[in-house]
Amino acid sequence: MIEGFKKFIARGNMIDMAVGVVMGGAVTTVVNSIVNNVINPFIAMIFGKPNMAGLLAITFNNATVSFGAVLGAILNFLIIAAAVYFCILVPINKFRDMTEALLAKTKLAEERSKAEEEVTEETEISTEEQTILLLQRIRDELVKQNATGCTERAE
Repeated sequence: MIEGFKKFIARGNMIDMAVGVVMGGAVTTVVNSIVNNVINPFIAMIFGKPNMAGLLAITFNNATVSFGAVLGAILNFLIIAAAVYFCILVPINKFRDMTEALLAKTKLAEERSKAEEEVTEETEISTEEQTILLLQRIRDELVKQNATGCTERAE
């Protein structure tokens, strides 16, 4: 049982997830700083309140419902989502696209070189030999077609 736990912990997915949690905490700290030091002062200038928690707050029987706090949390979420998207996902996707394009280009170049090798091999053979090879290929294809045609008719 302990061996299985060790394998689980050592997996790449677990390590990636741990890195993601640490990076998420760092991004959250930056976003909270932006909200507290940039956005909330703008809100204070516009609405006269220092942050969104007191904005659109309703108090009844010593219970306070604050729609402003919810709006602040939504704003924090949107800023974090934008930061993750533009700073992490967009560069990774561009890097992935560039890698795929390079791989496709390399594969195409390899296929072209193989085709050129085949052409040079065939040009070294005389025209009579090329004709014989072509006729043999045609014969083999006809044999294959007749064999499949016979089995289809039998069924």
